[in-house]
Amino acid sequence: MSNETTRRFFIGAATAAAATRVWGANDRINVAIVGIGGRGTNHLNIYSKMPGAKVAGLCDVNQAAREKAQTTLMNATGEKAKEFEDMRAVFADPGVDAVSIATPNHWHALATTWACKAGKDVYCEKPACYNIHEGQVMVQVARDTKRMVQIGSQHRSTPFKMKGMDALHGGIIGKVYMAKGLCYKRRVSIGHKDDAPTPPGVNWDLFLGPAPMRAFNELRFKYNWHWFWDTGNGDIGNQGVHEMGIARWGMGDPEWPKTAFAFGGKFGPEDDQETPNTLTADFDYGERQLVFEVRGLLTGGEGMPPVARRAAANAPAVPAAPANPVNVAVGNLFYGTEGWMSMNDSGYQVYKGESSELVAEEKPERGQDATRLHMENFLSAVRSRNYSELHDGINNAYLSASLCHLANISHRTGHKLNLEAGPKFTGDPAANKQLTRPAYRKGYEV
Repeated sequence: MSNETTRRFFIGAATAAAATRVWGANDRINVAIVGIGGRGTNHLNIYSKMPGAKVAGLCDVNQAAREKAQTTLMNATGEKAKEFEDMRAVFADPGVDAVSIATPNHWHALATTWACKAGKDVYCEKPACYNIHEGQVMVQVARDTKRMVQIGSQHRSTPFKMKGMDALHGGIIGKVYMAKGLCYKRRVSIGHKDDAPTPPGVNWDLFLGPAPMRAFNELRFKYNWHWFWDTGNGDIGNQGVHEMGIARWGMGDPEWPKTAFAFGGKFGPEDDQETPNTLTADFDYGERQLVFEVRGLLTGGEGMPPVARRAAANAPAVPAAPANPVNVAVGNLFYGTEGWMSMNDSGYQVYKGESSELVAEEKPERGQDATRLHMENFLSAVRSRNYSELHDGINNAYLSASLCHLANISHRTGHKLNLEAGPKFTGDPAANKQLTRPAYRKGYEV
């Protein structure tokens, strides 16, 4: 980044908190997309079709990704956007009002806090944060700068899920005593790759950012960065954080559990993946429990109704026969004193009583794009400057991500975590060290 851009970035960071634009009803919000891989391309496709937004910037450390995105934008709108390699140049640009971040996890906090300090509102992909410390920093910076920070938990803007949660909170299955999140998403082996020269057009130093410097490796680039501790959080922090957030939502969004315990491992294929592909986690909230399972290997789903109550002490159990049995692989199950609910992207079902009678069911409306609805909610809050309108602002979303981090910390330390307020772990220095990185690279500190 040039000295002039650096100067403008830090001047903007020092003065932006006091500046808040008043938006007219017909004004378009200039959005820059930071990180244009698979998910970032989805951001581009949505914003370019939204009448209240204009794609004003395209930022990626990979030149080929920027060029591809520029072509996509031209085909969609007939207009080009500014191109950036370094996100700090995006944040220094006065023509950018908001940023939509789809970088790898390890960049989420730094990108968000830099953007907020430069006066930009932020839509950031899940998980909210790469570790618990970074989430706490993000919450504080968003509060101090009065920026809108929405996390890409689009389930919070999905109409049928919102309706299902209203029913759950209204007592349709009685008092919820357990929420269970399932991430049974098949993940094939990533194999093995040797380190190699950095490909032309890729700024590997910027890609690593806060992570330790290491030689380029194809498996640590693009999607597979999820499976390495330097940059990702495994599938519990990838696909799983959606279901973790829904589990918390169903329980009324509690904050910190009393204890967290997770066990599992990297089973099956012998490859370069570091994060577990099988993980079971339990979170104790006193009278309620949250359970989460990750299975990346071959497995069946869950959610079939329980065996019906015996008619007499010596009579054989008879399986219940509901009208519409379910089998959830990626989704959620909620258990209450009067029944249970299943929920995934195909809809939700509510069963009650000893016979598991189907009493309520809802399916998604055709043609609805939950991510677009979530982005519209973000832009609405940008206009109103009311952070309470955000369907999953950073103050809540970082807690959902933190449960994923608690599970990983428990797994990596090999024991149950007893939480104090903060959170910190009682008499557990090994776990407390994992609240943040051992070290950040100079210039990329969170």
